Amino acid sequence: MSLVLRVLVGVVILIGVFITPAGAFAATHTVNSGESLYSISRYYGISLESLMGANGIQNSLISPGQQLFIPENNSGGSSASYTVRAGDYLDLIGRKFGVSYQEIMKANGLNDTGIYPGMVLAIPGSFTGAGVQRPMAQVSRGGIFQRPSAADVDLLARLITAEADGEPYAGKVAVGAVVMNRVDSPDFPDSIAEVIYQYDNGIYQFEPVMNGWINRPASAQSIQAAKDALSGKDPTNGALYFFATRVDSKWLWSRPLSTIIGNAAFVC
Repeated sequence: MSLVLRVLVGVVILIGVFITPAGAFAATHTVNSGESLYSISRYYGISLESLMGANGIQNSLISPGQQLFIPENNSGGSSASYTVRAGDYLDLIGRKFGVSYQEIMKANGLNDTGIYPGMVLAIPGSFTGAGVQRPMAQVSRGGIFQRPSAADVDLLARLITAEADGEPYAGKVAVGAVVMNRVDSPDFPDSIAEVIYQYDNGIYQFEPVMNGWINRPASAQSIQAAKDALSGKDPTNGALYFFATRVDSKWLWSRPLSTIIGNAAFVC
């Protein structure tokens, strides 16, 4: 085989590797334990829907070791579109795409948060200049890059220990993920400490802060769970609240259920 022919064959092979009928892919990702499609989409700065479409996934089930194609992020200020489903609300949709509900309202000329199933929303671009959105743990509203400190890890681990010491490991990560989802939400404070110690109208958000259990040392497993949550792992797919499944609260159970892990329910 001539040198020119070998080069041409090599080019064809490369095209076959990197280009598929669905279009170009920016990378492949091997699913790690505790990751969700939502957390992976947030890490790469793409929409959940585009990640599912690129991989032919019809539901949110993935497994450790699974290889996912990561579609190119053609952000450049462009917008995606999203068709509203039953049970959706603007804040939930915003978290799927990594934008605030206020940005969605502005992009669609909405005067209030009322939406309905079948409504098509424009989703404004929400990506950083490098084309890859940082993990949720490393970004605050306004785009300020922040790495979690050792104090953040310790505080989050102590909360996990107090709230979920007897729960499975995924439940521990999930408790940490709820805190990180709150940091990322416009409806809660902007830092881990402020979220955990939040006190409004005479009510603490987390019982261990009220009873002092937050001051107990963190377990080794909870420290690792805190690190996983800080790295962007979210078994809850964006939950903002968790509570024991035995709790009889109409308000909590009326919120969209994300998942149940062990003895805890996680809702948006």
